[in-house]
Amino acid sequence: MNKLLIKTSTHPYFIYTGEDVRFSLKELLPKTYSSFFIITDDHVSKLYLDDIRNNLPNDQRVFHSIVQHGEQSKSMETYHELLTDALTYGLDRQSLIIALGGGVVGDVAGFVAATYMRGIDYIQVPTTILAHDSSVGGKVAINHELGKNLIGSFYPPKAVIYDTSTLQTLNPREVRSGYAELVKEALLGDEQFFNDLTEINLASLSREHLEKHLQKGIHIKAGIVESDEKEAGVRKYLNLGHTLGHALEAELGYGKLTHGEAVAIGTLFALKVSEILFSSNLPYDDLYKWLKRNDYPLLLEEVKTSALIAKMKSDKKVINDKVQMVLLKQTGNPTVAEINDHDLQVFLESFLRELVDK
Repeated sequence: MNKLLIKTSTHPYFIYTGEDVRFSLKELLPKTYSSFFIITDDHVSKLYLDDIRNNLPNDQRVFHSIVQHGEQSKSMETYHELLTDALTYGLDRQSLIIALGGGVVGDVAGFVAATYMRGIDYIQVPTTILAHDSSVGGKVAINHELGKNLIGSFYPPKAVIYDTSTLQTLNPREVRSGYAELVKEALLGDEQFFNDLTEINLASLSREHLEKHLQKGIHIKAGIVESDEKEAGVRKYLNLGHTLGHALEAELGYGKLTHGEAVAIGTLFALKVSEILFSSNLPYDDLYKWLKRNDYPLLLEEVKTSALIAKMKSDKKVINDKVQMVLLKQTGNPTVAEINDHDLQVFLESFLRELVDK
């Protein structure tokens, strides 16, 4: 088992990673709790809910709620239902919420924890590759029909307990989704890591490679979060690919693309804009070929640029009605640039045409 301490201004917490660490859950809890509330989804519950229930203190009350899998559960309705469940179960300020699942479960369960009785403890128990990113750093949120993650908070967990053996049950689409965030982290922090990733065929991914990539991605993310917990500076760089990615999710309808699939397209777009603005020698072609080789959906023929720009401008990172994009001057050298509407439309139309013509 690997153990990494995250030092933030709110509180420090450990990330535990390794095979079968869910069976050591009781020993890894940060303190004693009066009761436990497991929030999971209808896919993960069939696989791992009993394991979590059976590895909690048997003298404590344990409750659970199951939400529908997918981005549609990051909604005001689901949030309200979970708060109602917490009240019905009689959770108090010494209760612990356990987010068992992927990024959606982690986000909505974390937001419930952040707001229930003005905030109670929660831990993340990720079961997807994508959640290596979302479970670290304390961003919790739900979506609004006008944009993604517009209702939320910075509220770090008390621990992240990441059982990598649960990743063996992921389908190819979930693997693709998770690796998009690893690619993002590599572009921000480590050119050699990016090169290693783009040599991998996800269809024949070994457990050894996956473990190595996850550890590297978590270290990059952790280093950024430690230096800027609440996104006042360098943490903004973790939004690389997310400006267009979030707009695609909202415009196409949550669930049409996975979060990672949308971020992959958004990252490709960010590299293209970076090349134009900075005359940079960036691995746009290398990334495109890798995405294509690994069956990422890249054709967006029916999407209107005006609709995407409207969604991009409703993003929480917009300042004075100007889109702020994370770009790269070089691999490992990110920056934030303000893009006006005209340039954004030109860049986006050219990019979408290029995807169709390639």
